[in-house]
Parts: sequence; structure tokens; C-alpha cells
Amino acid sequence: QVQLVESGGGLVQPGGSLRLSCATSRNIFEIYAMGWYRQAPGKKRELVVRIHTDGKIDYDDSVKGRFTASRDNAKNTMYLQMNSLKPEDTAVYFCSQDYPCALDDKACSWGQGTQVTVSS
Repeated sequence: QVQLVESGGGLVQPGGSLRLSCATSRNIFEIYAMGWYRQAPGKKRELVVRIHTDGKIDYDDSVKGRFTASRDNAKNTMYLQMNSLKPEDTAVYFCSQDYPCALDDKACSWGQGTQVTVSS
């Protein structure tokens, strides 16, 4: 069982930046495709970034060009650098596996996530 802990969220003005971290209890990046998810109040959790086992990264159009994901295998940690933040980015951000979490939200036990609030 792998534990994942998100951190780095906070309150930021539109146009600002935040860097999120996802610490894992062991290295799994070469075994499982990973993802960054977000859930706004009253909305479904959505996958916004997918990190493949080979390191290739896919971004949802809503964050493409503004968010940059990375991973540090030695530290068992992946990151999400968020720039040019918009109010619509406000959500709780989670990290987890791509499969099966992206296909079935109920298939995964989600952590607490980290709150990102973009407001003036």
C-alpha cells in the first residue's frame, strides 16, 4: 500500500503562483502512471495532469501552458508548478494513480488533498 501526501496549497491572487508537492511512501513512478487531480465545490474530481511511467506528461487544456509537472524519483516526490493562476483553478488538489482513479473516482481512497484558492 502506497501512501501519498499532498502539500503546498494556499491562497494566492490571480496571476500568482504556487508549487504543490506529492510525497509517496516508496518509489512507484516507474510502475504506475500518476496524476494530479482537482475537485472544486459541487463538481466532479477531474484529472488535470497525467505523468506516464516513462516521464511523458499530458496536460488538460485548461492548465496547458500554465502548469508544469515534474518528479524526483530519488525523493519519491512529484511536483506541480502552477503559474498564472486563475479563479477557476480554485479547488482541492490531489495526487494519485492514473489507473484506476481517473476512470472510477470511487476505486481509490483519496487523501486530504491540498486547498488552492485563487482570489483577489
